[in-house]
Amino acid sequence: MFNETIGALLLAGGKGTRLHSSRPKVLQTILETPLLQYVYDCFDALSVDKIWTVVGFGHEAVREAFPDRLDGFVLQEPQLGTGHALQVAWPAIKESGLAYVLVTNGDTPFVPEEALLDLVGHALAQHADVAFLSLVLDDPGSYGRVVRKTDGSVRSIVEAKDFLCMDPGSEIHEVNSGIYLFKVETVEQLLPLLTDDNAQQEFYITQLVDLACSRGMRVVAVEEGDATALLGINTPQELVEAEDRLRPQIVDRWIENGVIIRNRDQVRIGPKVTIAPGVDITGPAEVYGLSHLGVHTRVASHCRIEDSELNGCQVHSFSHIQGAVIEEECSVGPFARLRPQTHLESRAKVGNFVEIKKSTLGQRSKASHLTYLGDCVIGKDVNIGAGTITCNYDGKNKHQTYIEDNVFIGSNTAMVAPVTIGRASLVGAGSVVTKDVPEETLCIARAKQKNLRRHVG
Repeated sequence: MFNETIGALLLAGGKGTRLHSSRPKVLQTILETPLLQYVYDCFDALSVDKIWTVVGFGHEAVREAFPDRLDGFVLQEPQLGTGHALQVAWPAIKESGLAYVLVTNGDTPFVPEEALLDLVGHALAQHADVAFLSLVLDDPGSYGRVVRKTDGSVRSIVEAKDFLCMDPGSEIHEVNSGIYLFKVETVEQLLPLLTDDNAQQEFYITQLVDLACSRGMRVVAVEEGDATALLGINTPQELVEAEDRLRPQIVDRWIENGVIIRNRDQVRIGPKVTIAPGVDITGPAEVYGLSHLGVHTRVASHCRIEDSELNGCQVHSFSHIQGAVIEEECSVGPFARLRPQTHLESRAKVGNFVEIKKSTLGQRSKASHLTYLGDCVIGKDVNIGAGTITCNYDGKNKHQTYIEDNVFIGSNTAMVAPVTIGRASLVGAGSVVTKDVPEETLCIARAKQKNLRRHVG
């Protein structure tokens, strides 16, 4: 995409004190998607040559959330400011041999691709050593001010806490977005000169602008008007407002693409979700992660779907589906819970208050009421009676239950794994099955009923 080799450095080591959370700032979510994921998606779309991520506070959690990005992680410990983060990452940047590096914060989820292209385009055209995006705010608040010379060129960036008006009563409304493009060859000589002589006693990237200007280097500020999408998420209010802006955009886009979304104001769809035209969703409903809703799928109200594949099935109200695959003509719910690694084959049925985990339910098989099925493989045309459970955990390990085709399991049955129920067998209601059941067998595993006279009074 670019005529020069360009990498990206994402600053993701901050704690986010103003968000009042023990979670790393970049793992705060918008529509159940971490802020940092949005930033990765943006730079992936630009096809930069390499992406590095500086992590610090809560770095273990960030690594766990993004295992496919670990080769680009750089640990900043302790966290001494944005300038220090750049210094820590610089050896990897220099070794890469790239000509330029884009630097941004990991808490800026909605930076427009066009703005980044503007930054790179202006910087390369003007042979800039340092370039950054700026914007104009009515209330510049806590953002660093862009101070310009009388000819309009950049003189410095002054952090808000260090800012003193040049003239009494005046204010500067152009602020720094925190998104930079640095020429690796020339900026390298400036990094050792950073100091922490400021109100926060931290090393600021913004000081590189001052240092570059004082040494006659070319510094370019690309002003993007009032583009607040360039700003990061710093408070709970900003987080919620950002989500409130994005949610209807996603919903409207799917409606335009042929998806029927009823009660649209109460439907939440994550940015990675894919939906086929003709799918019918009724709110309140939530669909997140890498979920895919295929042709002829219907989702009733009050359902939550995460990282699941639904291929032409019916999901009834108050169902929770996570990490599952549901094939065509299946029926789920109401009040069903499908946990990760559940697979419902075509025309299977899961009914009221049924929970399934890490299991396969074969074609036309059904578990209609009050059932728990964990770590099991169930064949075709199997009927699971109400109140049935698989006892898959012995206190140390999980064990498998196998139920072959055409089996009938009576109500209130407990199957103690590991156990196999053979083809075309019938298990009597109330049984506790601890041994394998051969094919075409009637299994009754319960005590003989006794009726004793009751003495009343």
